[in-house]
Amino acid sequence: MDDTAPETPAAAPTPEAMPASTRLLLPVLQMMAAKAVHTAAELGLADLLAERPYSSAELAEKTGAHHGSLRRLLLALAGLGVVTQGDDDRFSLAALGQPLRRDAPDSVLGLVRLGCGPEVWRAWEHLLPSVRTGQPAWELAHGVDWLGFYADNPERAAVFHRSQAEHTRDTMPGILAAADFSRFPTVVDVGGGDGTLMAHVLSSHPGLQGVLVDLPSGLAGAADRLAAAGVADRCRVVGGDFFTSVPEGGDAYVLKEILHDWEDDRAVAVLRTVRAAIRPDGRLIVVERVLPERAAAGPAEAHLYLRDLLMLTVTGGRERTEREFHALFGAAGFAPARRSHPLPSGYRVVEAVPA
Repeated sequence: MDDTAPETPAAAPTPEAMPASTRLLLPVLQMMAAKAVHTAAELGLADLLAERPYSSAELAEKTGAHHGSLRRLLLALAGLGVVTQGDDDRFSLAALGQPLRRDAPDSVLGLVRLGCGPEVWRAWEHLLPSVRTGQPAWELAHGVDWLGFYADNPERAAVFHRSQAEHTRDTMPGILAAADFSRFPTVVDVGGGDGTLMAHVLSSHPGLQGVLVDLPSGLAGAADRLAAAGVADRCRVVGGDFFTSVPEGGDAYVLKEILHDWEDDRAVAVLRTVRAAIRPDGRLIVVERVLPERAAAGPAEAHLYLRDLLMLTVTGGRERTEREFHALFGAAGFAPARRSHPLPSGYRVVEAVPA
């Protein structure tokens, strides 16, 4: 009888304890992990495993995947904590994998399918020539800008719009707390897409009226979203181009992650359109990630600067410091207001008033 106790696995070293050569390889491993999670999302594994545990053979049959290869993917997902493997070789959805479900209240299925999807991945492959030339990597990869690409690819556009709605949903508690929309009779959401932000604002403030404006293609799903929230009767939906005009007379104009899509001249053009429409005592409310004035090492800082590289890669826009936002405001006829509230993940709610 062998009564030798099984060896306890050695604890993995923390990144700080790793040599620099090993730490530099961690982002490469994270890339591999991202593609594994993306493959799970495309196969719909989370939705299947939400029903009950399945064996790898059953999942292969249901997804039309190669059994041996799928099992290897499942093992990698188990290592990442997305699924768990039982003693009978059946796989279950772990808590970490729940947001990959299509119907999860905190679903990030759209964000995963977009961020690791073929069009974005191909753009990242052109980061080097983008850095060398200054041309957006997306245009180098696809021969057309991101708006033109999604106009020509409605199926991928649907993934993009879902991802933006998921992103807005997750940031709304902080935005509602910081912006205090109860001050305003009428709020105009400029470039508000499917109305996720407006639905949250109106649901939280029963006496408020809303106006949602975006390109007609961006408004797909807005009517359903507002109706589901029970606020459709308090929101006017307007198709339009925010470079040309936005509805006049609003008390507050919200630009959530609009300015970072554009270089300075185009961002100022958007702001000037709002300046022409806003009431003299109105407020401009900008929700954006804000870069620190000086770079420093750390996970939060790295996240912000990688997001800035994402804008270079996809839209040709940029993330900005608060000082740079104030320069845009001044060029468009706005003066900074005192209200400036940091939110989680580097976001900030910055207000400005007509100068």
